[in-house]
Amino acid sequence: MTSFQANIRGISMILLSSLVFILNDTLIKLASARLPTGQILVMRGGVGLVLILVVLFATGTHRYWRHALNPLVFWRTVGEVVATVLYLYALFHMPIANISAVNQIVPLMTTAAAAVFLGEVVGWRRWSAIAVGFVGVMIVMRPGVAGFDAYALAALGSMAFITMRDLVTRSFPVGMPTLLVTAVTAAAVTLTGGVIALGETWLIPSTYEWVILSGAACLLLIGYGTMILAMRGGSLAVIAPFRYVVILYAITIGYLVWGDIPDSYTIIGTLIVVATGLYSIHRERRVAVVSPSSA
Repeated sequence: MTSFQANIRGISMILLSSLVFILNDTLIKLASARLPTGQILVMRGGVGLVLILVVLFATGTHRYWRHALNPLVFWRTVGEVVATVLYLYALFHMPIANISAVNQIVPLMTTAAAAVFLGEVVGWRRWSAIAVGFVGVMIVMRPGVAGFDAYALAALGSMAFITMRDLVTRSFPVGMPTLLVTAVTAAAVTLTGGVIALGETWLIPSTYEWVILSGAACLLLIGYGTMILAMRGGSLAVIAPFRYVVILYAITIGYLVWGDIPDSYTIIGTLIVVATGLYSIHRERRVAVVSPSSA
């Protein structure tokens, strides 16, 4: 059984990862006011690759490049790339509320997959907490039934590959360098952006656009690294529900950047999500106290 301390570290990483990813999305959205999507991904990825290569050589991590040949790294990269392609395909054709609602199914899929493939113990209380959290997410998003069409299947496929990515990450050997995996992921997503950019008309970016995309690149690398650390430590059944915190981040940033004010449904749903997260960590604390072997 995973220790309570390991779960706390995993939860901390998932909270940080969710924050930097939503900040990255915010900067990307600001840049998308003028630049096409593929160009944004390539520019952001190019800056990110330069940064990660500098860090790799500065820390000497490049000496462990052979770890990148591990089949697990390959399959994690496949999961990341396919998830990105499917997600973007769905995002271009679906209302953002719908795809956001679909995105919140990941914790449920991750918990089920962890129980089936990794043998993690998932009791009825945790299942109930995650299910209630999902209801809270649906209250916040309130997607219309008419909005779920063939593109929603692509979104669900994306969530399935995200689950695959996370499970593969959990299976990494202890000595797998996080920086190296981050570099491989950044390179793969940048190439994906290049594919998306085919047929686009690129524009000359302004200084402002270079600045925000460079910031997005830094945030993306931090997000990749913290997500890897989160998946490599702690129980997925405990960590997964804390993905929901991205809703709180989105509400806050939406208000600060665009002046969006949450309505009563959003507040009620958010309170439900927060309550389930707090219950999950409370339940894990009790389990850790009852089982000395988990300390």
